[in-house]
Parts: sequence; C-alpha cells; structure tokens
Amino acid sequence: MPIPVVQITDKQVQEVLSYTEGHFLDVKAKEIRPSKLSRAISAFANADGGELYVGIVENTPLPFPERWQGFADSEDANGHIQGLEALFPLGEGFLYSFLSYPSYTGVVLQIIVQKSKDIVKANDGLPYIRRGAQSLPVNTPDALAILKRNKGLTSFENEPVATELASICNSAAVIEFILNVIPSSEPESWLRKQELIKNDKPTVAGVTLFADLPQAILPKRTGVKVYRYKTGEEEGTRETLVGTPVSIEGCAYDVIVEAVKSTKETIDGIQVLGTKGLESVKYPTETLHEVITNAVLHRDYSLADDVHVRIFDNRVEVESPGRLPAHITPKNILQERFARNGNLVRVINKLPNPPNKDVGEGLNTAFEAMKLLRLKDPVIRELDHSVLIEIKHERLASPEDTVMQYLENNVTITNRDARGITGIKSENSMKSVFLKLRDRNLIEPVPGKSGFASAWQKKSKNGHRKSGKS
Repeated sequence: MPIPVVQITDKQVQEVLSYTEGHFLDVKAKEIRPSKLSRAISAFANADGGELYVGIVENTPLPFPERWQGFADSEDANGHIQGLEALFPLGEGFLYSFLSYPSYTGVVLQIIVQKSKDIVKANDGLPYIRRGAQSLPVNTPDALAILKRNKGLTSFENEPVATELASICNSAAVIEFILNVIPSSEPESWLRKQELIKNDKPTVAGVTLFADLPQAILPKRTGVKVYRYKTGEEEGTRETLVGTPVSIEGCAYDVIVEAVKSTKETIDGIQVLGTKGLESVKYPTETLHEVITNAVLHRDYSLADDVHVRIFDNRVEVESPGRLPAHITPKNILQERFARNGNLVRVINKLPNPPNKDVGEGLNTAFEAMKLLRLKDPVIRELDHSVLIEIKHERLASPEDTVMQYLENNVTITNRDARGITGIKSENSMKSVFLKLRDRNLIEPVPGKSGFASAWQKKSKNGHRKSGKS
C-alpha cells in the first residue's frame, strides 16, 4: 500500500519546523543512516510511543525555511523505509506518511510509533528505550529484565521468595480459602497446581495472596499507606498532614478491603466549602474500591514501595508503583486489557466476593460511578516509576455556573472561595471567570473592597439584593 502524501498548512509547517527533541518527539536530517534511525524507532516503541520527522535539520540556528530539507520525492526515502521494515514484521504499531508544503522543496517523512506489546530491537540487535530526548541502549541483563517486566513478557509475581512453604501452606488465609472454596483439596497440592510455588518456594503472588502477613516477608511491596492532607494544594506537606499515615497490612484481599474502608472513613469526616456553605465530601464507593483494587493487583511488585492513598480536601490520589505495562497507556487504558500479574488477578477472583468481580472492567466502573454523581472523570497520569490516579471532587458544571450557584446562597464570593469550589488553581484564571460574568451583566465588584479583600456580588436589577450568608 503506497504511503500517503499529506499537504500541510502554513500553521502546521511552522509547528513542524519548531519541534525540538523530547521524550515523545525526535527530528532527524534525511542523511541519517537507517540503522541509526532504527534506534530511535526502537526507543519510542519500547517506551511510550512517539513521533519522528526525517528531513528536518536538527540542532541548527538556520531560519525555519532552511531547516526543511526533505527527500526529493517519496521514492528517495525507500532506503529508510526498507531498513525499518524488520522492526515491525506484522505491519502493526507504526504509521508512515509524507508531509509536503507548496513553498518548500521535497517531502518530510513522518513516522508515528505506538507503544509496543513486545520488545522492539534496532538493526544492531539491541533494544533501546526512550528517556527524555535520548535513545538509550538496553545492554545489560538487569536492564533487559526490567524491560521485559515493563512489557509484561515476564512478571515479578512469579519469582520465588526465600521463605518457608509453611508461610502460605499452613496460613490462616489459605486454610480459610480452601475450606470455603475447594474443601476436597490440600493447600500445598492446590498451590502447586496454581503455580504459586516454584522451586519449592512460595512465589511473590503466593505470598501476597496467602501469607498471613506478607509485609514481613516482602517489606515495602505489599502494603497500602493512607494519608490525610488538610489542603487542596498540589502537594501535601508535613504541616498539612493530619495525624500519622495509616499502614494497611495483611494478605491482598484484606489489604484491599481495609484500604477502601479506611479511605472512606477518612473522607466521611471531611467538610469543604461548597455552593451552599460547608458540605460533606462524597465520592462513589465503587470508584474508591475499583481504583484501590486496580492499584494493588496491577502494581509492579519488583519495586520496593507501598501503594499510596492521599486524601486531600478536593481530591483523592492513588499512586501505584510501576509504569503501565505492555501497550497500555493513559489514553487506551479503558479500552485495552493487560494483566501484569496474571496469577494474582486470576486466583483472587476465586475468593468469595472477590474484589475484582468484573475482571478487566474495574476502571470503567470507576468512571461510570463518577458520572452518576455528576463528578468529573478521574485523571490517570503515568510518572517516571508509578501510575497516579486522581479522583477529583469537581462538579461537571462550568466554573461560571458554580459561581452563580454559590451566589444564590451567599451574598459575596472571593477569588479564594471561588477557586475552592471550582477547582481552578490560578488566581488570574479565576479572575477571568469573574470578568466573563461581569461582561454578561451578572455580577459586579463589591464596593469598597480591593486587593486581597476584593469580592464579587450578584448584580442587582432593582437596587435590592437577595439576603444570604456573606
């Protein structure tokens, strides 16, 4: 199938020529060797995907028009394209197109690379990984083992743990499970069939599921910490931390149940400023349950860190160790399915009233529950070594509607109070909302108040204002 040639606009050509190298983007001159080009493609595929433009002079003070030095025509790029075919033998995971612009000579090759399910090696036989603007070789056994785990080709859950078999064969957790689910089986025999014992040692998944206190055997890998910060700011501090963080311990099932319970109990005690004054904060229990369950079951157990649940005045953050596995990204996570810890997910689903009842649908359930309460969707962010899900207590109503609803119950509103009820963080952005409402003749500044004390009130149509709280 021929590669399409796309004619771009004036605005688009300015964007392309202003691109600089970064984690998701790279530009290369057309003289680059296909073998070297394959390293950048491998790096994008093995990391988070990205875009690469071939035919643009990089790292140069040349004016924009002179940076565009494309191929004479699409046939002129055949060597580069043929050199990359071996990287995508199934014809999936990439997209080629040529960009043309009437005022410039030649065409620029655009390569869009998706995050790959498997490890993609460059032409030199090595896989590469994208870190910032660099394509780094994965050239040590340890680095390759990490990449394989990140791709989901191997899982740390299957690693044997240097502890006695009795820790999972004679534990209260496994005995209760066997009696309730498979009374005709012996614990050790059943655990071996489920591949939770390897080399006569319990695996990480086995310990996590059935040890009575996995945290003593795998410290900092199997617990959850719950924090309460009395602030709505970006970061929690020691000064805003309320009390001592709660450490949740036990087998995976108990950890999930207790973490959800502790989180909900903490939230039930929070009151924040709303449109009608102080209001209790409400989050759907389904959302808290599914997000915390997802964090415990799909975390990377090779990383020595707990799952962290941080409860702020205006949001709940759940941070799970490890980046998203395989081809999963924040954009496709609700449509795609991949279990980093397949054994853990499969076996815990056998328990009575399992936390993952609808396997693979947990986050979808979390999003739907937020919609039912007219709250904004959770936000999923991938950090350097973890995945952070923010469950925000922000209404779907526009900031303008929220301000006017507040003024139905209160005489005046300040910039600070407005930011608290709308979720807007910038004073200037909040001021812009006020100015829009003023221009629509809906509100006016409160006379005699300025600077930090300035406030707004509903514009009176007849000289009289509705009484209320101030």
